[in-house]
Amino acid sequence: MNQGSEGAADLVVGLDAGGTRTRALLAGLRDDRPRGEGTAGPGNALTVPGAELADHLTEALAGAVPEPLRGRVVAVAGGFAGAGHRGQGADEPGRVRAEAALAAALARLGIAAATVGIHSDIETTFAAAPGHPADGLVLVAGTGAVAARIAARTPTATSGGDGWLLGDDGGGFWIGRAAVRAALRAADGRSGPTALAHAIGRSLGLPPQTLPPEGYGATATAPWSAEQRTAYRARLLPVVMARPPVRLADHAPLVVATAENEKDAVARQILTEAARRLTETVAALDPRPGETLVVTGGLLAPHGPLLLPVAERLTPLALAVTPVTDGSSGAVALARLAHDTHP
Repeated sequence: MNQGSEGAADLVVGLDAGGTRTRALLAGLRDDRPRGEGTAGPGNALTVPGAELADHLTEALAGAVPEPLRGRVVAVAGGFAGAGHRGQGADEPGRVRAEAALAAALARLGIAAATVGIHSDIETTFAAAPGHPADGLVLVAGTGAVAARIAARTPTATSGGDGWLLGDDGGGFWIGRAAVRAALRAADGRSGPTALAHAIGRSLGLPPQTLPPEGYGATATAPWSAEQRTAYRARLLPVVMARPPVRLADHAPLVVATAENEKDAVARQILTEAARRLTETVAALDPRPGETLVVTGGLLAPHGPLLLPVAERLTPLALAVTPVTDGSSGAVALARLAHDTHP
């Protein structure tokens, strides 16, 4: 939602385009006070089709920058999930797709900024830390999960971030997939009961007569019959398979809620293992005591469900764990920096 304008100062825009949401933030060139904000759908440069990505960027930008202010935008920077960093070259596929989509969105809105920067979401997330540091570590855990070492604002080494098919251990997709697998194992008797079976079935619209009783696995006393189990599996699988695989990440909040509200042992174990894997992802970068570790994403942002368990597991490494909401303010900082160094 935009917040209007004051004065005739130049403006900059920062974009945080993640696997679930795209956020645009309008700010002054010389001050950190937000002037407007807009949000839209997912912005992963590799998994969102180009035309759809351009639509989402246009929607977010239009919400952040009211039409009377668009001629005053002098710099734009975007951090994109799925985009490589600058050191990987201008022809890196994610960067190419992000650049094309952002150019199309800016043209639609009549925003002719002097500088337009494309960054990985890792770079903008790290830059969002207080003081906009240039060196340290970053861990992003949302739909996916990746960690990186940053030097001179550029990633020099990464850990994880291999996508939902091959990696992203401990991220939202990994958690959601683990939950659905646990529900299926409970249904066919390969493991003990879990309240996740009821929560996931209900969220996917399965008929109530196929679901296990509420509290299944902890407090339920009614049985889940063999016929119900068979019907549950028969209906659950087609629903899951009909959706894009990455939509398994939608179930991550259910795991958190089931662990907290139902005290479900299976849900708690999934979250414990996710925290362990995220910690392992950071440890692979050989962190040094006292280094800044910027963390964000739906799982690790301020008040995120895995922030405390991950921070506790990282205690032996003596890192300065710094949670940030997202990378949009970091993108604003990088937009300012690009403008100041533009010839």
